[in-house]
Amino acid sequence: MDLFHVLEYLHILGAMVLFGTGVGIAFFMYMADRSGDVALIAGTARIVVIADLVFTATAVIVQPVTGLAMVMLSGHTLDESWIVLSLALFVMVGLLWLPVVWMQNEMRKMAVAARDGGTVLPARYRRYMRLWFWMGWPAFFGVLAILYLMIEKPQVW
Repeated sequence: MDLFHVLEYLHILGAMVLFGTGVGIAFFMYMADRSGDVALIAGTARIVVIADLVFTATAVIVQPVTGLAMVMLSGHTLDESWIVLSLALFVMVGLLWLPVVWMQNEMRKMAVAARDGGTVLPARYRRYMRLWFWMGWPAFFGVLAILYLMIEKPQVW
């Protein structure tokens, strides 16, 4: 396997991890929240925060590094429309992800405090959960669009 194919393999693997972890985290956090079980929410949020930092953060680093290396090896240029759009979407998704990671950690703390104190989740938790939920949709579709652009490499403009 030559260097380009190693990079391509790592890039595709990173995309799978980014998408799969994102969908998995969203599913488990959403389902825990819907249960209303504060202990389940606290435990799930703890795992979600760890998974996001271990898997998503790693993929976020791997994607641009391998992508840039492949551009340099393949003869493509960074000003090709599909690459420009992919990078713009990547930045948009990242700008949505960063506050989501922070909110997940805050929701975890609130759920742990409610569980340990035998209280209900505060209204702030509900506000964060709604925002977390709605910020996930453009990020989800952004990643799908990036995957499409990576595969098809269309001339967008």
